[in-house]
Amino acid sequence: MKNSAVLISLIIFFLLGISENSFAQSTGSGQKTIGNEQKIEEWKDARFGMFIHWGPVTLKGTEIGWSRGREVPIEEYDNLYRQFDAKNFNADDWVSVAKAAGMKYIILTTKHHDGFCLWNTRQTDFNIMNSPLKRDVVKELAVACKKQGIAFGTYYSTCDWHNPDFPLTSPGGSVEREKSDLDAYTTYLKKQVGELLLNYGPLSVLWFDVPQKFDDVRGQSVIDFAHTIQPDIIINNRTGAKGDFDTPEQRVGGFQNDRPWETCMTIASQWAWKPNDEVKSLEQCLQSLVRSAGGDGNLLFNVGPKPDGQIEPLQVERLKEMGQWLKKFGDAIYGTRGGPFKPADWGVSTRKGNTIFLHILKWNGNSPKITIPDFGMEIKSCSLAHGGKVTLTKLDKGYTIEFSGKDLQPINTIVELQLSGNAMDIKPMEISSNSLSYNKPLTASSNSEGHWSNHQWVDLNSITNGDWSGAFWEPEAKDLNPWVEINLGKPEKISRAIIYERGTSVKVFELQAQFDDQWKTIYKGTTIGNKAGIKLPKTTTQKIRLVLKEYSQVPGIYEIVLL
Repeated sequence: MKNSAVLISLIIFFLLGISENSFAQSTGSGQKTIGNEQKIEEWKDARFGMFIHWGPVTLKGTEIGWSRGREVPIEEYDNLYRQFDAKNFNADDWVSVAKAAGMKYIILTTKHHDGFCLWNTRQTDFNIMNSPLKRDVVKELAVACKKQGIAFGTYYSTCDWHNPDFPLTSPGGSVEREKSDLDAYTTYLKKQVGELLLNYGPLSVLWFDVPQKFDDVRGQSVIDFAHTIQPDIIINNRTGAKGDFDTPEQRVGGFQNDRPWETCMTIASQWAWKPNDEVKSLEQCLQSLVRSAGGDGNLLFNVGPKPDGQIEPLQVERLKEMGQWLKKFGDAIYGTRGGPFKPADWGVSTRKGNTIFLHILKWNGNSPKITIPDFGMEIKSCSLAHGGKVTLTKLDKGYTIEFSGKDLQPINTIVELQLSGNAMDIKPMEISSNSLSYNKPLTASSNSEGHWSNHQWVDLNSITNGDWSGAFWEPEAKDLNPWVEINLGKPEKISRAIIYERGTSVKVFELQAQFDDQWKTIYKGTTIGNKAGIKLPKTTTQKIRLVLKEYSQVPGIYEIVLL
């Protein structure tokens, strides 16, 4: 074993020499990934993976990395590993949970921003082998994945607030060290990446995070080094360089079929385990997966095992429920590509072979009636995956699909269209929406966007993007009379509104419509909460405002639907 470790070290030393030479010559423009095109397609076929955030910080129940020097003093945080025994850790159990959920791959946080390593690394003593657990977690999980037929990849934090050579430290990488050596740290990083690839590979994915001081040149040198060891490894966009795929976080990405992407999202509110953390509903979980596939992306869904090593039972139960649904309807997710219809407010579409799947995730009204454009290919049949009667009517420039509201399913109603040709030959196209406000321009009295709030992204544009549980609009705290305005582009007849709030802060609100440059209140209400359905007096207007009059704390609005 000792000789094997020495050999690995020699190989890494040799490869580092090659890497440092290419680093000096790199322009940072991003070299073409070598031989991984097929691997990327296989990864896209999988569509659904498990993210695992775990480490000594679970003893405190605070967030991994970010709570160092914030909720937990640095010295206390850095010594938590001395108490970390995780007596119930069982890698086979973790993989079994992933399989039961219908997940096809696992990504483990081998080292987060706190610098603690979950494997037997030779580069630092700050690792799992020096804890009471004394077990190589990465090795055991890699073996369990291979045994159960699940692809295995590793998360590795690009930044390191524990390592004295990295220029930034805690809290949150906001403190600049007086002395540091970024080149020395880059060498350390590459040695550890080399260990992961050589000792636990071949890996499916290298998932980096928070590059901070790493620019595209330095980041590309890390990617190039990884490719000298495993040419087909898939690498994300968080080394500082572009990598192979994008990584929208805590929100479902938009439609993008010209570059791979993967949404990373927590099943609860925190990445690491948190006592009594609230688990997302089955509807939220499944619709995040379906909407990711419809946008042509993957979903990397995070669990945070407890300090004893077991995954929280509530999280396990939710994942099993997802797996049960996928056993019935996974054909509309696995192996599909997004489109050909771009997402609408009511849902998304996926496709493979001669089949298009329409996923109706919500319908604001009675019986659904969806209009799709003519895509130049015969529709041979149209059916509901759950059973029931559906009517397909040919129009001059498209089709209508209608069925009874009684056949709407609680989470996802799937309409299957069988075509005369290959659905992948159809270019992506827009599709009609149910809401008049979908993707319409927005203005606001103020906007605190560009930051995270309890692991959700603040973004004004989220109000009309059809996602009622991801990003949200939040006014600035100093804004005492916040409002958000939707421009419909032309006068429209409106009779209903649906508003989705983050939390239950709003106590009094108004909906106002603009008439001849004057704003008139057309509705006064009190609480909004999770969902408020509002019947309005029939109004024709181009602009509508939501004005928040009273609230208990800074409010957040997910979405406004106008009908």
